[in-house]
Amino acid sequence: MHRLFDYIHYLFSTDKTFLSRLHQILGFYPRKTSVYREALIHRSVNHHRQHDKKKDNERLEYLGDAVIETVVSDILYHHFPGKKEGFLTSVRSKIVQRSSLNRIAKEIGLVELIQSTHINHTHNSFISGNAFEALIGAIYLDRGYAYCYDFFKERIIGKHVDIDKVAKEEDNFKSKLIEWSQKTQYEVIFELISENTVGTNSPTFQTRVCVEGIELGTGFGYSKKESQQLAAKEAMRHIHKKTELYKQAVEKHELRTTPTPESLPESSTNTEIKKEDTSSPV
Repeated sequence: MHRLFDYIHYLFSTDKTFLSRLHQILGFYPRKTSVYREALIHRSVNHHRQHDKKKDNERLEYLGDAVIETVVSDILYHHFPGKKEGFLTSVRSKIVQRSSLNRIAKEIGLVELIQSTHINHTHNSFISGNAFEALIGAIYLDRGYAYCYDFFKERIIGKHVDIDKVAKEEDNFKSKLIEWSQKTQYEVIFELISENTVGTNSPTFQTRVCVEGIELGTGFGYSKKESQQLAAKEAMRHIHKKTELYKQAVEKHELRTTPTPESLPESSTNTEIKKEDTSSPV
């Protein structure tokens, strides 16, 4: 009965194209169309409208972020019975991280509906991922938690996210890099190079990691930890593939660790001569 009512609402709508696109993504016809439109408006649009300001999706992004964490926690709790909190938290963080949400937004076709003044917004993980969070916030306001859960479980999990595969993926790249540096005695330094926490609900951080003074990776994330992990992941890729940048780091390491003549101890020959010179004459 509810589906029939929603379809009738769609038939009498003046914006069938938008509702049809959303139906393809969601699997149901929205009721509160305006909240979905708001979910797809990036704040950059308002910056170019001095006198005709519309709402952007930052508030819905905030709400959707919380709902996604709850939904994913719910799904993982039942999917992995008996698993400890630490394991569940690790898997959840990999599913809800910005790069994953950006990929999902692109794969389900949400990116094409986003309103933004950024020409290359389809490649901007923050705009796309944020819009996906805002979409979940819109579903929550329109239909409630049950619809958010069903949407994520039936149309995201399995089709775009393989929970079992994600659970096996290594994600602590920073720890791996530090462990490698301790084993090989290579100098590794993480440096925060930019931080934007003003005037936004979504602060951003950019970190770079240098190995022997050579920059091997940069990471851009919504937390310092995320930016460090992404930077370390890129650095590990250079190390494993032995790229030119990694070879430069190897050369720097060899220069730093190879003893110089000044640092070498006196040779055994010189020692013997000194002993002979200082010995008593026969």
